[in-house]
Amino acid sequence: MLAYSGELGAAWAYIGHRKSLPPGPERQAIWQILKDEVRHRKVLLALMRRYGEEPDARAEAKLRGVGRFIAFICHVGGWFVPMLGAARLEASNIVEYEILARLAWWAGEPDDVPTHLHLGEVEWDHESVLRGFASRHPLWALVPGWPTVGPRSGLRTRYAHFLTNPERPRLRKSLLLR
Repeated sequence: MLAYSGELGAAWAYIGHRKSLPPGPERQAIWQILKDEVRHRKVLLALMRRYGEEPDARAEAKLRGVGRFIAFICHVGGWFVPMLGAARLEASNIVEYEILARLAWWAGEPDDVPTHLHLGEVEWDHESVLRGFASRHPLWALVPGWPTVGPRSGLRTRYAHFLTNPERPRLRKSLLLR
């Protein structure tokens, strides 16, 4: 599962991001997000092992390298671009965990659904915090935005609608961003 290695890259990036910030609320928020990313890795590893999967060493190395590169960039380029990029990635993660919840249901593993929805909600929290910080920067007006994924409760609402819809839609990210 590539998400497991992605969380490693994110953790390394957040380590650098946090170190590049002065003490204050942004630094504390990044610390909390970093701890969440490490917890997500543990949850994903347990899921993978339950299905007989192990981490992909090449993906681990590649995404660790990406994360460490981003950590380096945080020290030379300021906080805005990393904050913006992280917020955008977290928005994608929300959708991916929602897709995983639906896939778990389709695969006959409904016990995994709450885990995926919870992980998506935590990613929603991350995106909200990071978007909030980035939107206060003067350069925010110059960058193209991305669609919001709606309220945090929307993940569970969309999933409940998915369950009650007799003609379940095919899995497409565009359906999830409503």
